[in-house]
Amino acid sequence: MYESICYSANFDMAAQTDITLYTEGTPNGLKASIVLEELGLSYKVRSIKLFEHEHKEPWYLEVNPNGRIPALTDKLENGKEVKIFESGAILLYIVSRYDKDHKISYPVGSKEYWESVSWLMWQMGGLGPAQGQANHFVSAAPERYEYSLSRYVNESRRLYRVLDTQLSNNPHGYIVGDRVTVADIAVWPWAQAWKASGLKTMDEFPNVLKWMVKLLDRPRFEKDRNVPGPHFHIQLNEMSEEEIDKLMRPRTGWVLEGMKRDAE
Repeated sequence: MYESICYSANFDMAAQTDITLYTEGTPNGLKASIVLEELGLSYKVRSIKLFEHEHKEPWYLEVNPNGRIPALTDKLENGKEVKIFESGAILLYIVSRYDKDHKISYPVGSKEYWESVSWLMWQMGGLGPAQGQANHFVSAAPERYEYSLSRYVNESRRLYRVLDTQLSNNPHGYIVGDRVTVADIAVWPWAQAWKASGLKTMDEFPNVLKWMVKLLDRPRFEKDRNVPGPHFHIQLNEMSEEEIDKLMRPRTGWVLEGMKRDAE
């Protein structure tokens, strides 16, 4: 049974939950682990073997019918199991239920709450898809398609500029308000993957760079980014384009196989 290889990622005096997080160390996967760790919650992690297409197996499709990561299961107050997929929904669920003191959130209905949700949706509908497509055409597509690269890399640059402007206007150094919120947590893993998404430099986004370092200085954030395994995007940012291509190019066959499976 798959439960046998789950493990607990706990802090001392962690609040106990029935949460199991199904994930891997992708930008979307990291969002959920960061939120859970920032709140000091006790939870189980099930690392999904993406390169073995485990996310397409029948048992996992019962957790997430869309066959993607992350996904989360928990028990509600009435004892019924709840299954949640899509990283944005997972973040909102966790803070709604477990962040009653608003350590990384704002009260529902407040100005800051709706602004943080807006930026979460901005990441879900804008930055993530743009960078995901840019990353695909940079390092996984079997051929180099200049039009596709130009479209998605330039759109990613535009979105980084939007983020840089937002951060420059907040004296607290966060996306919204005076604390880390789901907005920062959703955006950070994607922002850290800038070089793998085809951006040449971050010099034109000084506020984004400062913000990325500010969050990484948080002790729990440093732990959070390495669940369920070592976070590698920061190391990629220090590599040459040739080194990144050599490392990432073997994914091409896996991507093509996955596309064929999905089509069937």
